[in-house]
Amino acid sequence: MNRNTHVRTALKWTAGALGLATAGYAGYVGVAWLRYGYPMPVSVDDEDRLLDLFMPTYDVAERHHTPVAAPADVTFAAACEQDLMATPIVRAIFKTREMVLGSEPDRDARPRGLLEMTKSIGWGVLAEEPSREIVMGAVTQPWHANVVFRPLPPDQFAAFNEPDFVKIVWTLRADSTGPRTSVFRTETRVATTDAGARQKFRWYWARFSAGIAVIRRLSLAPVRREAERRARVPTALKMPA
Repeated sequence: MNRNTHVRTALKWTAGALGLATAGYAGYVGVAWLRYGYPMPVSVDDEDRLLDLFMPTYDVAERHHTPVAAPADVTFAAACEQDLMATPIVRAIFKTREMVLGSEPDRDARPRGLLEMTKSIGWGVLAEEPSREIVMGAVTQPWHANVVFRPLPPDQFAAFNEPDFVKIVWTLRADSTGPRTSVFRTETRVATTDAGARQKFRWYWARFSAGIAVIRRLSLAPVRREAERRARVPTALKMPA
């Protein structure tokens, strides 16, 4: 087989793979569009009274969890301090959004930890149970190229109904399952304020929710590994000098 034949074969395989990927993505967009407004029921383990205070009803929800061989407080700290942007796939997903929507890159220096980084771009703390759970929230218009997150005081968040906005809440949570074991959970909920926002966000969600789900899932393993690493370190070594 000569070189030209190898090249033609490689191009055919590449074109086929791209075609399958495109068809798969198109199918996902269609399913996400149809399922919009019908979030999966909450299981008993996933019930969250703190989250319900701010958004008991919602258009969409993403829930993910993983068991961790570490105490809940260690798991929670690892979740708050995780560096999502250290993962190449996560960076690629954000870059893809920039390219699709024509966004300007964020050139500001940001903290590396997830909690502090999100606070720096406009997310606010709605509620917190120390060393166990934190609820973050903001109102925004994510279909804009250069999205702006606007925090609200906790006592104003649930009642906010300014037209053409979405309200987003998300959690980091660690549930104890034993003296040295826990479950890390994260949930995101979104509610729109009017029909116009619902129409815009439905289209946005259909196109971009795949990336959002991937980012959430990719966060689980690093949190688990880091929490378990910290749990193995002797207490004396954890103390600052």
